Amino acid sequence: MKSEDMLPVVKELNILLAEYHMYYQKLRNFHWNILGKNFFDLHIKFEELYEDARVKIDDIAERILTLRYHPLSRYSEYLEVSEIKEEKSSLPDHEMVDILLQDHKLLLKRMKSVIDQSDKAGDEGTIDLIGAYIRELEKASWMLNVWTKKTDDQLKTIPLSEY
Repeated sequence: MKSEDMLPVVKELNILLAEYHMYYQKLRNFHWNILGKNFFDLHIKFEELYEDARVKIDDIAERILTLRYHPLSRYSEYLEVSEIKEEKSSLPDHEMVDILLQDHKLLLKRMKSVIDQSDKAGDEGTIDLIGAYIRELEKASWMLNVWTKKTDDQLKTIPLSEY
């Protein structure tokens, strides 16, 4: 792969790296500061999510290095390029989950952009890496979304006559 073809891929990966760092720190913040009757559920879930994010941060940085570029590595850079922003610590549990779901949308949008640029560059390795991340984040989003529902809420159904 030519270096000039990879530049748009690396730029998108570096922004994704920055966004994952911001997301990771937000998860730590929420993990440390969750209060109330949902403490046990969310404390554990936030830890699970930040442990997953920590692994992805390393993978993304190593992918950038594999492509022969330096990854962004300073929080000032992350703050500058990330669409995901810091959050205050004292929030209600439902608001924390809603904020994380919004962050998931931003991460998924960025991942799709990484895949688009990787496809143009013929970078199958990055496509493979990020494709798996999309599937995993969509599942985490579904689980957090379900947590926000009432027990009598229902999913959409397709009438049998439409099959």
